[in-house]
Amino acid sequence: MSITVRAAAKFNLYLGVGPVRPDGFHPLATVYQAIGLYDDVTVSTADDWTVAVTADDHVALAEVPTGDDNIAVRAGKALVAHHGLASAARVEIHKGIPVAGGLAGGSADAAATLLALDRLWDLRTSDEDLLALAAGLGSDVPFALLGGTASGHGHGEIVEPVTDTGEWWWVVVGNEQGLSTPAVYRAFDEHTGGHAPAPEIPAGLLDALAKGDADLLAGALGNDLQHPALGMRPDLARAFADARAAGALAALLSGSGPTVLLLCRDATHARLVAGELRQHGHDRVWVAPGPVAGAHVVTY
Repeated sequence: MSITVRAAAKFNLYLGVGPVRPDGFHPLATVYQAIGLYDDVTVSTADDWTVAVTADDHVALAEVPTGDDNIAVRAGKALVAHHGLASAARVEIHKGIPVAGGLAGGSADAAATLLALDRLWDLRTSDEDLLALAAGLGSDVPFALLGGTASGHGHGEIVEPVTDTGEWWWVVVGNEQGLSTPAVYRAFDEHTGGHAPAPEIPAGLLDALAKGDADLLAGALGNDLQHPALGMRPDLARAFADARAAGALAALLSGSGPTVLLLCRDATHARLVAGELRQHGHDRVWVAPGPVAGAHVVTY
């Protein structure tokens, strides 16, 4: 018997970053959105923990670990430890979310594994315990369970849904060369001199989501890591320039990068913008709707 769970990519509509704390973390005030790029995780009971990874043609797997250090295996082990079990599983991951792109594909895999094993073994773990286990794995994992559109605080793990009446369409512009998240945060600290203000989610962003107004949303998007990331990778500015030329409403770096998200007016507009980007030489371009559901069981 096996169970398959699908989990979505995410990006930050807004990412506010505060000064680094003594524990090394930065306080965050962010708004997440789950978008229609997916990983599927299939689990089955086994004698030992193993993981196998496959991918769509556009996804490079070189940076995905296939041992015990894979976050999906760590998620499974955390779940069985929580229940005091000695069980193990084979975890098969099929990736449609670009790797090392700032779209939280690993976090999606962890969330999917938690849910899949809970259903496979009928553990009936409470939502609160699943979210707590998710938070112990990484700041983006709780949101991957929930999906939709949500605020994040702490270092991103304290997640609450926000009102979102919009049907948003995004063009996702990937980049083969990754960006080190710790290095981007160090560049942020150097840029701010360690004196960044306490982050807050802009009221205008929440208002735009509540009204479902694309023009308002375009003016409210923001990412405190964008400037330091572009300082490290000035080549990424090309995607922003090409986005403007293609008529996108707004362009935003996803988290610490290198993926760039372009806001479009509707599905037709998104396809037109994506076509323009491809004509400008961008070969890793996808169209994705948002918000979409969090981790959920699928059948074939």
